[in-house]
Amino acid sequence: MPESPAPDPLDLAVRTGLPDDMRYLVRDLPRDRWTDLDQTAAFWLQMHGGFRAQQDRMAALVDRWRAGDLDPRGLHDAILPTLQAFLQHLDGHHRIESGHYFPAFRQIEPRIQHGLDLLDRDHDAIHAHLEALFQSGLAFHHAIRDSAPDAPDHAHRLSDVLNQAAPALARHLDDEEDIVIPLMQLRGAPEL
Repeated sequence: MPESPAPDPLDLAVRTGLPDDMRYLVRDLPRDRWTDLDQTAAFWLQMHGGFRAQQDRMAALVDRWRAGDLDPRGLHDAILPTLQAFLQHLDGHHRIESGHYFPAFRQIEPRIQHGLDLLDRDHDAIHAHLEALFQSGLAFHHAIRDSAPDAPDHAHRLSDVLNQAAPALARHLDDEEDIVIPLMQLRGAPEL
């Protein structure tokens, strides 16, 4: 029986950080020096902070539900608006990055092309998580709307999908920042 190939160490599901050859920009401008940022870089970090805050809010709501502090209806009413905003904003953010910023960054700093390719691959992997979140959120919504007896099962599925998506998104946000923020600060933000 042939051995299965080793997982790609750059795959978002297993990666623990950027490889050294993609970290040259953040070595030149480490996170502790990210002060007085260009307006675009500061906005980028603000957007990422918003995604992290939404994830934290949803995780806290799931924790409250699992602890018995929220019933399925309470979880539904509290989590679905955040989930909907999270999905819409993150999908839009990735479309702008992959469609506009990353091509411009490739022109500004051709040496980081393989890092941008990695971030684009991440977007594909994250899109699969977003689709799973959408589908599980929609199923949970329908179960609550229809007063279905399996609504708690749908709540469990949604919470499991949220838990599965969180590490991948956290890894991507950190790695993207380590490429993009120093790139904009050191080479200039693209004009779009």
